[in-house]
Amino acid sequence: MNKKEYQTIDEVIYSEVLDNGLQVFLLPRANVRNMYATFVTDFGGNDLSFIPRGGTEKVTVPDGVAHFLEHKLFEKEDHDAFQEFMNQGASANAYTSATQTAYLFSTTDNKEQNVKTLLDFVQAPYFSDETVEKEKGIIVQEAQMYHDQPDHRVSVGIQEAMYHHHGVRNEVLGTIDSIQSITKEDLYTCYETFYHPSNMVLFIAGGFDPERMMEVIKENQNGKDFAPPEEIIRFTEPEPTAVYEAEKTISMPVNVQKSAIGIKEDMQQIASIPQVKRVLLNGMLLDYFFGKSGPFYNDMYAAGLIDYSFNFMSNAERDHGYSLIASNAENPDAFAAHIKELLLSIKDQKLTEEAFTRMKKRKIGTLIRGMNELEVIADNYVWYHNRGMDYLQLIPIIQELTLEETNAYIEQWITEERIAVCKVIAE
Repeated sequence: MNKKEYQTIDEVIYSEVLDNGLQVFLLPRANVRNMYATFVTDFGGNDLSFIPRGGTEKVTVPDGVAHFLEHKLFEKEDHDAFQEFMNQGASANAYTSATQTAYLFSTTDNKEQNVKTLLDFVQAPYFSDETVEKEKGIIVQEAQMYHDQPDHRVSVGIQEAMYHHHGVRNEVLGTIDSIQSITKEDLYTCYETFYHPSNMVLFIAGGFDPERMMEVIKENQNGKDFAPPEEIIRFTEPEPTAVYEAEKTISMPVNVQKSAIGIKEDMQQIASIPQVKRVLLNGMLLDYFFGKSGPFYNDMYAAGLIDYSFNFMSNAERDHGYSLIASNAENPDAFAAHIKELLLSIKDQKLTEEAFTRMKKRKIGTLIRGMNELEVIADNYVWYHNRGMDYLQLIPIIQELTLEETNAYIEQWITEERIAVCKVIAE
């Protein structure tokens, strides 16, 4: 078992790649009763076209398969995994994003048994035609519920406006038609391809003995048979740099209108700048310009363009990236026009050394606060690890960023052809 010490933040990670390819990371904390575990596969809503395990030809599965699979793994032939966790004093959950699916639990009791349960239920799929048909009705209801939520509609709508072909423009839940078309065979094809241990990461943080926990995990995995690892080949269509449509309008029966502005990353820039710098700079710059202490916030608030709902975020993936700014908006057109004007003015601004230092300190402070939470440190560690980065080494990377490279990044960060607007207006 490998041991890595992070002296800057006083953390230790134990890790090992098991014989079946599963990557295990353990972060023990003394004097902590709680324990959090997450079991993650590198498979999400974007992964629709691929060569299945043992195959040679590309297949394309319906939208929503990854999310459907997440639902079905909890249901076994003779029991429900959620109930099993509850009986053992654990709170379990799962989620599917565009790029990954995670199964997780938190507990103070029966820690070893709950880890075994997590591994066992994810690694023992049971799908039948009857249960798949039953689940369709449940997920269709979920999709319809989200379809009636303005926040969800504007979130999906801005992705559709930004992207021409990329899977990120599709709803993770799928559409009603795609959900209805999913078969038991689709689920098994995706499971066998993407749920091999070599495509998964197990991270456990909290109060436990790492040596004993690694023994428990190894014993569990050694008692199971897995096919040899295979390279997973996925297919994505080339994505133009410009947005698909500059403006998208959705009419709904709403009392509060909404507006979202998306900034699509330059496809050439993605290939030329290390992902870790894109992740850090996008988030830091959004916070600097649009955070409550930034130069734009008071201006927008005083003009009555935003309210408590105003928010922003960035996402820098391996093959795409974007930033979003959104708010309730009494006048969605005025909000969008003002935000676009501010965004396009950023390229002419230069950070001072004082502002740059303040920006870095703020980001480091946010990271340190997040690392105090077991869920935050575990979830982020896995996300960064699956993209070839080390979450616990972000602070030194931030410290090494220079004012010159940050100002150079600002100059080409935003162009008008890469800005899209989505509005939800009252019908």
